[in-house]
Amino acid sequence: MRRSIRNRPLFVLLAAAIGIAASIGVARGDEKTLALVDRAGSDVVTDIGASGDSPGDLLTFANEIYDAENKTMVGHNNGWCVRTVVGQAWECFWTVTLKDGQITVEGPFYDGKDSVLAVTGGTGKYAEVQGEMQLHARNEQGSEYDFVYKLRD
Repeated sequence: MRRSIRNRPLFVLLAAAIGIAASIGVARGDEKTLALVDRAGSDVVTDIGASGDSPGDLLTFANEIYDAENKTMVGHNNGWCVRTVVGQAWECFWTVTLKDGQITVEGPFYDGKDSVLAVTGGTGKYAEVQGEMQLHARNEQGSEYDFVYKLRD
C-alpha cells in the first residue's frame, strides 16, 4: 500500500527535509582569509600544582596584533591557556580585538607544531562568522605567531 505525503506527520517531513539539506550541504557565505601576526611579548606562565611544567599550569597573555606584513599594529589579543600535556600541549581561549570587531577562538596550542583552533564567535563585523584559525610559530623563540583565520558567514 502506497502512503501519501499528506498522511505523514509534519515532524517526519521536516526531519527528512533537514536530512536532505545536510547531506547535500547548505550553501554558506564565501570563505575569507584574515592573516595577522601576534607579537607574544606579555606571556606569563603561572606554576600551579607540582613544581615546574605540570598539568594545570596557566599561561596568560595580552599581546599586540599586527597586519600580515608585521608592520602596522591593528589590534590586540587577550586570553589564557591551561597546560594539558607536559611539554606538548595547552588548551587555549582568547579574543582578538580589531577596529571593526572581535573574534574569539578556542582549541589546542602545541609546543612543537602548528595548531588549528575553532572560531567560536565574534562581534561587530565578525558577529556571524564561523571557521578556524591556523596558528604557526614564526621563530623558535615563540615571540611571534602567524594567526591565519579562515572565516565564513
